[in-house]
Amino acid sequence: MTAFINRTKELQTLERLCKEKKPKLILLYGRRRVGKTALLLEFAKQHKALYIVARQESATDQLRKMSQDIALFFQDPVLQATPFQNYDGLFQYLLQKDIPVLLDEFPYLVETTPALPSILQEYWDTQFSKRSSFIILCGSSITMMESLLGYQSPLYGRRTEQILLEPLSFQDARLFLPKWPSERQLMSYAVLGGTPAYLQEFDQQESLEKNIIHKVLQKNTFLSQDTLFVLRQELNEPRWYFSIIASIAKGNTQMGTIINDTGLAKGVVSKYLAVLQQLHLVGRQVPVTEKHPEKSRKGIYLLKDNYFRFWFRFVFEHLNYVEQQKPELLWKEKILPQLSAFVGGVFEEIALSWAQRQFPDMLLGRWWDKDKEIDIVGISPQEAIFGEVKWKKLQKKEVLQILGELKEKSAFVPLAGKKKRFFIVGKEIPIKEQLRKQGLLVYDLHDICRKP
Repeated sequence: MTAFINRTKELQTLERLCKEKKPKLILLYGRRRVGKTALLLEFAKQHKALYIVARQESATDQLRKMSQDIALFFQDPVLQATPFQNYDGLFQYLLQKDIPVLLDEFPYLVETTPALPSILQEYWDTQFSKRSSFIILCGSSITMMESLLGYQSPLYGRRTEQILLEPLSFQDARLFLPKWPSERQLMSYAVLGGTPAYLQEFDQQESLEKNIIHKVLQKNTFLSQDTLFVLRQELNEPRWYFSIIASIAKGNTQMGTIINDTGLAKGVVSKYLAVLQQLHLVGRQVPVTEKHPEKSRKGIYLLKDNYFRFWFRFVFEHLNYVEQQKPELLWKEKILPQLSAFVGGVFEEIALSWAQRQFPDMLLGRWWDKDKEIDIVGISPQEAIFGEVKWKKLQKKEVLQILGELKEKSAFVPLAGKKKRFFIVGKEIPIKEQLRKQGLLVYDLHDICRKP
C-alpha cells in the first residue's frame, strides 16, 4: 500500500466539500500509482466513510464482493447472508445511510455493467441530490473517467466537482527520501518523477546508481515493467504511441522532427499526440510571450512525467542490455554520460515552479526563438524578469558571464518598455551571499529546497 505523504491540498479540498453538507458527486481520477487510493483511505479514516474498491471480475462477483464489504462495514449479518442482486438494491441500501461513499476503480464496474452510469443518474436525480449525499467515483482509466464528464454520458452535468490527481511536486516527492541530501533527492526525482509508488521503490541505504541498476534496469522488476503496463491499460494501439513517446524522449519536440524520426504520417502523429495530451502524458508548450498560444507555430511537445521520460530515453532504446541482463553496462555506457544533462532539464522545470511561487503576480514560462532560448521569463504590466538555470557549481566569473549573456538575449524578447531584472539559479553557488551584497539575484538548490 502506498504510504500517505503530503497531499495536504487535495485532502483539504475533500474536507471542505464534505463540511458543506450539500449533495456532492465527485469524480477523482489520475494515472495508476499516483496515490488516489491512499488519499481516499486517509479521508475515509478521518470521516468513517464507506470505502469500496472494485475488481476486474463479473458483475455478479462484483456485487457479491461489494455486499460483503458493506455488510462488514455496517456489521449487517442480513446483507452478508443475502447479497445485492443488482445496483438498485445497492443504491437503495446506501440511501438509508448518511455516510460518505468512496467508490474506487469505478471503471471496472462500468466495464461489466455499461448501464451503471444511467442507473446512478436516476438515483442521483431523484434521491441522492435531494439530501446531503457525498459520493466519490474514483478511477485510474483517464479515458473512461473523462468520458463520464462528456455530453454523451448519463452523468453529464451531475458531477459537482472533478479532481485530477497529478504526480507530486519535487518539494513533496523529496519527503519520500528524507535521509538523502537535497542533490540526490533532486536526481532521484529527475529519474522517478512524483509518482508515490515509484518513489517508494528506492532504498535510501543504497546509492542512486545502485537503485537505478537494481530497480530500473533489471529485467522483470516493478519499475522496469510498469511504464508499458500503464500505457497498455489506456491505449489500443500502443506500439505507435511507444514510437512517438520515445521520439520525444530523445529530444524530438516539434511535429516535423517527430514525423521524420518515427516515419509516421502527419495525420497519425497529430492524432496520437492529441490522445497523449488527453492522458496528461504529453504537454504542449509555447514561448511565454505568445499572444495566441493555441495558434502558435512555435509549439513543442514534451513528456510531462519524469519517469516516462527517463525510461523511454535510456531503457526503451536499449532493451537489449536489459534482456541480456547487463544493467551495469547500460548504466556505464548509455546513462551515466548523459545523466547530468538529463537532470539539468528537470532542474530547469523545478526552478520554473519555484519562480512561480516567488513571483506570483507574474506570468512565467520559457522563451525561445530560432537559436535563442531563455529558461525563465516572467511578465507583469510594469516589468520583466529573466532567469538562467544551470545544473552545476558556479563561481563568480561564470555567474557574471551568464548574466552578461542573459542580458544580451533579453534584447530579442518582445517586451519593449518594461523594467528588466535578471537572476541565476545554479546547483550550488558558494559565493552566493557575497554576490547578493553586490545587488545580484542569485539562487541555488538550497533556496529551492527551503520551506516556503
